[in-house]
Amino acid sequence: MTTMTQTAAKADTGLLPIVSTALAGVFLIFFAGFAQATVFHDTAHDTRHAIAFPCH
Repeated sequence: MTTMTQTAAKADTGLLPIVSTALAGVFLIFFAGFAQATVFHDTAHDTRHAIAFPCH
């Protein structure tokens, strides 16, 4: 005889994860909107060098 058990997942999210995610999103949009293009290029370039990924 086989017994099947189903467990319902309870989605009990608090307000803190929602607010922190929203603030992170606003910060990223604000940063991307006001940063110069060279900042993004230099950041990506340095990151590629840091993980030993060839970029030239």
